[in-house]
Amino acid sequence: MILTVTPNPSLDRTYEVPSLDRGEVIRATGERVDPGGKGVNVSRAVAAAGRRTVAVLPLGGAPGALVAELLAAQGIEVAPVPVAGATRSNISVAEPDGTLTKINAPGPDLSAAEAELLLETVRRAHRPGDTGWITCCGSLPRGLAPSWYAELVARAHTAGARIALDTSGPALLAALRERPDVVKPNAEELAAAVGRPLATVGDAVKAAEELRAMGAGAVLASLGADGQVLVEAAGTWFGSARVDSVRSNVGAGDSSLAGFLIAGGSGPHALASAVAHGAAAVQLPGSVMPGPADLAPDAVTVTTEIPESRPLTERMP
Repeated sequence: MILTVTPNPSLDRTYEVPSLDRGEVIRATGERVDPGGKGVNVSRAVAAAGRRTVAVLPLGGAPGALVAELLAAQGIEVAPVPVAGATRSNISVAEPDGTLTKINAPGPDLSAAEAELLLETVRRAHRPGDTGWITCCGSLPRGLAPSWYAELVARAHTAGARIALDTSGPALLAALRERPDVVKPNAEELAAAVGRPLATVGDAVKAAEELRAMGAGAVLASLGADGQVLVEAAGTWFGSARVDSVRSNVGAGDSSLAGFLIAGGSGPHALASAVAHGAAAVQLPGSVMPGPADLAPDAVTVTTEIPESRPLTERMP
């Protein structure tokens, strides 16, 4: 069982448009409404793979009620934490060439009591003695200090759980002190964590090694169209996949993390699963999570031969 924690979930509306023309009336060619948030997306991908998952998340107002309803319809067990503020609603606009414009709302301001109740709900949802994964994902809402994830990691480790962490900025740096088992930054988050630009795949690998030295057990770094790298005690691997067309990259990194954990959470086999899930996700509309039929494992390559001098498609500031 994979338990996910999403401190700042959302109700996501995705519109597909012929083009995004500022100041004009635009008629959408497609529309989706999905439960959102990085941990929520991980749960959705795990459920699409036919595996059990429990989603712990604060929910408030009509948007929160709809998020819970949509998750239940996808076979996901929800452990809700009632909060006074309304769950945020986000909007994504997808163009045919794969360009995605996102408007993310800030979300509710959680009280100290709500923050503690969220931690307590994670404790109750995790069965004593269960060594499965607790996956902590996304930004922290207003009211939660950057150290909140660090506290969650510490408590989860005490309970015997393994922790996968996907966040950024001060929250990531604070949590590294508690030694999460896996962290999953993208290239931009990786560059911010080490405080310098990343121009090549080799730069990304060195930055991942630094995050391990700071406390991460393993680093699974998403480099967008340039592939993924996994750096752990047992070795370093580079993975990539052939993608015929990009429809939407919403949730692709979350799908990758789900694929990694489903396949055990370590080693080249898990990296191959992560790459396959991420590649499948970008070829689906909105934030649709891929199922087994969407995966193309034959299109994935994983190797210990790191293309260190390969430039990243977009240099990370």
